[in-house]
Amino acid sequence: MTDLSSLTLPELSAWVTGELQEPAFRARQLYQWLHQKQASSFGEMTNLPAALRRELESRAKIAPVSTRLKLESALDGTRKFLFALEDGNCVETVWMEYHHGPSLCISTQVGCRMGCRFCASTLGGLVRNLTPGEMLGEVYEAQRQMGRPISSLVLMGIGEPLDNFENVMKFLEILSSPQGQNLSLRHVSLSTCGLVDGIRRLGERRLGLTLSVSLHAPDDATRSAIMPVNSRWPIGELMAACRDYFEATGRRISYEYALIDGVNDTPAGAEALAGLLRGQNCHVNLIPVNPVKERATRRSSRRAVEAFAARLGELGINATVRRELGSDISAACGQLRRQGGLKPREGGDRFEDERILE
Repeated sequence: MTDLSSLTLPELSAWVTGELQEPAFRARQLYQWLHQKQASSFGEMTNLPAALRRELESRAKIAPVSTRLKLESALDGTRKFLFALEDGNCVETVWMEYHHGPSLCISTQVGCRMGCRFCASTLGGLVRNLTPGEMLGEVYEAQRQMGRPISSLVLMGIGEPLDNFENVMKFLEILSSPQGQNLSLRHVSLSTCGLVDGIRRLGERRLGLTLSVSLHAPDDATRSAIMPVNSRWPIGELMAACRDYFEATGRRISYEYALIDGVNDTPAGAEALAGLLRGQNCHVNLIPVNPVKERATRRSSRRAVEAFAARLGELGINATVRRELGSDISAACGQLRRQGGLKPREGGDRFEDERILE
């Protein structure tokens, strides 16, 4: 069964004219149903002949994404969705309300192999990549549930987007298509833990999106202890790739920095971070680390967070403390998927495995 929701318009046109022997305008109609009207079944596509709809039912599918659970924060209106996929796996998606409009944070993989020591998403390793259609399904199902379109999108949920590079690039192409959702990529942020080869490939595409780099430490010793990826691509290589990305795209980079009590939240750490980033056109998002029961990390105190931010400001680094949303509904991705008894398959691939680090 061909997943039509994962096909770009040229790919869909080739399939419709080649496999179905239908005229090209049928592909355009089908694409609009999939990505403008966001139909979840072929039966909804009423301007297609009944015979064609029957053939589509027998030969193709729309990547199914259904809502297993929906939680709403009593604090700020954030919604968290647990979405079920066709194979029974689940991913998490978070709807956040801002003054400029709603923003959606989606997952790009089922699980994650990066092994970051403070993260819930990587528990159990990587199960599989999401398809472009499944990522689009997260967007479309959230919009159906909420009854309105999103204004911006963040690829910062479960998974490492650059570890699923080709599927994520195709997802972004379809999402931004004028014949589809038509969301400008300037309203999209992609977060990476620091896959240098992926950052360079992304820079070559000059997509106009915002790159967010999960840095979390200013030196190799500290970063390697909490992020295994740093053993493959240390900070010097990561910073070189980020500078080249800015040169190629002109887009300011955002650095994510999760503050962990006694690990990376000291005044000396702030001074080292400022020295590392000095001269870059960048912004630092400071995030008190989310408590995860399976992890030993503890969040920094409010005093330590404020002192860290103040010291960065004194040293000329643009930094803000991220507003926490949905803390009463475990809005940090990776927690709901396990708490709901929907645990990932054990023994999945992990980036910690030296064979993957090669």
